[in-house]
Amino acid sequence: MKTQNRSLARIALIAAMMATLITQPLAACTGLRLISADGGAVVGRTMEFGFDLESKVLVIPAGVRLSNTLADTAKGLSYETKYGVVGANALGMEMIVDGVNEQGLYVGSFYFPGYAGYAKLGPDNQDKALAPEDYGLWLLATCGSVAEVKQRYSEVVLVDRPIEQLGGQSFDGHFLVHDSTGASVVIEPIDGGLRIYDNPLGVITNSPTFDWHLTNLRNYINLSVSNVPPVDLEKIQLAGFGQGTGMHGLPGDSTPPSRFVRAVAYSQAANQQKTAAETVDQVFHLMNAFDIPVGSVREKDGGKVTEDYTLWTTVSDLKNVRWLFRTYGDQAVRSIDVRKAVDAADGKIQVIEMKSHQKYEDVSTNFS
Repeated sequence: MKTQNRSLARIALIAAMMATLITQPLAACTGLRLISADGGAVVGRTMEFGFDLESKVLVIPAGVRLSNTLADTAKGLSYETKYGVVGANALGMEMIVDGVNEQGLYVGSFYFPGYAGYAKLGPDNQDKALAPEDYGLWLLATCGSVAEVKQRYSEVVLVDRPIEQLGGQSFDGHFLVHDSTGASVVIEPIDGGLRIYDNPLGVITNSPTFDWHLTNLRNYINLSVSNVPPVDLEKIQLAGFGQGTGMHGLPGDSTPPSRFVRAVAYSQAANQQKTAAETVDQVFHLMNAFDIPVGSVREKDGGKVTEDYTLWTTVSDLKNVRWLFRTYGDQAVRSIDVRKAVDAADGKIQVIEMKSHQKYEDVSTNFS
């Protein structure tokens, strides 16, 4: 009977987890980091979702008073920005899902369905409570380095906050943090608290937890950038077909575990560039490997079909404090000098449109 009860409990747990995952919007974000020979940390990130998040760039100067996005903002933390911030929001909200501050600190929120767990809002924690979507902006606005993030990350608590556009679910996320020295951590909301991990590889995707992804890498230690040499079997020599035999077995699908392995493989294989500016170009090329076109990832829920795709891609140059982006509808790269933008904001939160239409230059008669 005990064995049967354990089996029933296990089935119930699996069913609950599956129900949680099925009701989540599709999202398949990937982040990685390279470091140039001149010490520049450059971060790349894709933002995927099952519908358009209507992201815009927010320019938030230092000295601005910010409140939380809880249903009752009076029951949560409000604070003043210490550092100016530039980054992308979502759903028209005063939040940053990917951005850089004027000190060269980067924070990205990456979807974390089925694993995020938040504290309950109450009298004992309401003065330091934030909604999950508030956390990235709080880190950027109040911390100047990864070292400072390590000291302060748990000064706040994250509490559940249903969002109408997400079907009443929270904006579940875990958080990637880099600074201009190349230091990196991942912060995850688990069981009402916040767990922090050092991230020497500089990579993140989505669920499961970050430590699980690191363990899973052990399944791929055979991968190599070098081609496999020919093998002699009896009197037959067998050679690989073409280039890339060392990476045979590298997962190519869009699941978070596969993208994590691929991001580690490509970022570790990348040749180090001399400057951060050159590395920006290189990171944009790497992010092409994680671009998801409309139609290639679909979820059927009754008569409704949701398609996950890459809404936008960002590259953050933390040495030169630049935040660059391109969108699904316009592959031209646009750049924002973070310090220049926050200085020009004139003490107020400003908005820069991300959406634009692709332009094609006609070179039909540009003979050399």
